[in-house]
Order: sequence, then structure tokens, then C-alpha cells
Amino acid sequence: MQQRMAKIQEEASLKTAEASAGGGVVTALVNGKNQLVSLTIKKEAVDPEDVEMLQDLVVAAVNEALVKVQAEIGQEMSKATGGLNIPGLF
Repeated sequence: MQQRMAKIQEEASLKTAEASAGGGVVTALVNGKNQLVSLTIKKEAVDPEDVEMLQDLVVAAVNEALVKVQAEIGQEMSKATGGLNIPGLF
């Protein structure tokens, strides 16, 4: 089981998840290391009079992508541990 868990942790860094906000005007791609890999902002999302909206869209997209990648890693860990919740793994 330890070998399987080590392999899952290693593979976690290779996993990615993408999420968008604002109907797809902001898209974030993150990896299993909780790093932002890329951020795409369409021109229509940029309004100099409403910078706060763009900031909110970026935060929403990044947070959703992070939740997705962590959920995927959690599922893999759950499979490896037979559903046991082992604190500190992820």
C-alpha cells in the first residue's frame, strides 16, 4: 500500500484540472501541486471601469480548478486506501 500511495502522490503532480468563470471568459488550469499553470482571459472580460469583476472571475476560476484537481487526487487516494481516511495525505 505504501508503494501505491507513493506512486499516487508522484502522479498527483502530473494531474491538471481546468475551470472557467463568467461563461468562459476566464479559464484557469492548475496542476496537482496546487500551482496555476495557465490563465486565459478573453478580451470581453476586460473592462477598465469594472476591474473588480475581472478579479472575482479570476479567483472563481482558479478556486474551482483547485477544487477539481484535489477531488481527483482524493478519489485516487481513496481507491488506494480502500476508503480509509488517513490524515495528512492530501
